[in-house]
Amino acid sequence: MSESATSGVRGMTVESAFAGMRSVTPVVFRAGCPNCRGCFELAAGALRLAIGATSRTTFYSFTCPECGASVRKPAGERIVELLTGGGVRTLRLHSTV
Repeated sequence: MSESATSGVRGMTVESAFAGMRSVTPVVFRAGCPNCRGCFELAAGALRLAIGATSRTTFYSFTCPECGASVRKPAGERIVELLTGGGVRTLRLHSTV
């Protein structure tokens, strides 16, 4: 880089670099438990996404905060897009065939 391209960065503070930014609202997902019929919102960290070779092996899972049941639901393409875009941890399942 040339001197002129980086000269303005030297005097910049963290405060001035982030002065115009607003706080970011955490992403939450609505979910329901088939066990207790509870409806609630979950943060991305409470969900896990497993992507398999087929639609039958692609699902998301979470633990119900109301009854403690382990819940596993199928995830189509749109659900996969929303969950990955929202920061949900993803596990890619590989076939052994």
